[in-house]
Amino acid sequence: MTSAETGIAIRTVGLSRDFGSVRAVEDLTIDVPAGTIYGFLGPNGAGKTTTIRLLLGLLEPSAGEAWVLGHDVRTGSQAIREQAGVLLESDGLYTRLTALQNLDYYGRIARLSASDREGRIRDLLTAMDLWDRRDGRVADFSKGMRQKLALVRAFLSRPKLLFLDEPTSGLDTPSAVALRRQLVALARDEGVTVFLTTHNLLEAEKVCDRVAVIRRGALLAEGSPGEFHGSRARRVAIGGSGFTADLAERIADLPAVESARLEPGADAGTDARADRLRILVDLEAEADASAAVRLLVESGAEVSSVETARESLEDIFLKLVEEEEAEAEAEAEARAEEAVS
Repeated sequence: MTSAETGIAIRTVGLSRDFGSVRAVEDLTIDVPAGTIYGFLGPNGAGKTTTIRLLLGLLEPSAGEAWVLGHDVRTGSQAIREQAGVLLESDGLYTRLTALQNLDYYGRIARLSASDREGRIRDLLTAMDLWDRRDGRVADFSKGMRQKLALVRAFLSRPKLLFLDEPTSGLDTPSAVALRRQLVALARDEGVTVFLTTHNLLEAEKVCDRVAVIRRGALLAEGSPGEFHGSRARRVAIGGSGFTADLAERIADLPAVESARLEPGADAGTDARADRLRILVDLEAEADASAAVRLLVESGAEVSSVETARESLEDIFLKLVEEEEAEAEAEAEARAEEAVS
């Protein structure tokens, strides 16, 4: 396979990686189209970083195959790393050097000419709003500034593919928003394929062309954000007082209601009361949202607001994870029953 022939920047077929008795990546099969921002979503410990290391040839697969930019990860890892920009958990910056000195050093490693380095560094630092801080020591930079500088370094050699591992982790909201916007702009302007790992679902929904959801190393779902939203469900958030876990269970039993839960952080004990309830209902079953409100009022709860919206990627993600956990529990129970019998 070559990326030029297929338009695919990354392809994996049954890719797996074991660490002793633990399978960190299990039977992963995905295609990442060239020129897209591809979100690789999952909770911490899901296998996202391990997947990046496999794709860079830093780890040997235990099973399966993978090609990156047309190169087999087992035999072409050097060629892959020469054509890829990378931002992993550590930003890899030299804190005693200035921003300019860091980038000039990495530009030399990438064999950029002096004139090319100068122009490229100026353009990228300007795009990241760092040109005025080019002579500042990295040790004096904030976390957000360091992430921006690390992103500039990743783009410096004009990579065809960019691997970003949780790039906004640890950033405050304004810094994360700014970094996302600048990432999207740079990726589009440079025509770079971006493989972005994150557990930030809002981030994925805003910047990614396609997303894959993994849990415990296994792929749960893959597609465009629009395809994820193609389910026939909408979110209804009901505000008020006097909501209980018992009421949530009764609402969940209403026709066409997919789920009902008290807002995270609320005490979900049977006699406890919360001030917010979230339900998912069929897109065409508007009457069921009304039925939920009616049931709450008739049960003595007070309803102060009802907000409806399309099901979010967060809702979909949580549902996928819950379904996967339920299936795993059912399989474990079945195996236990077989062992007893």
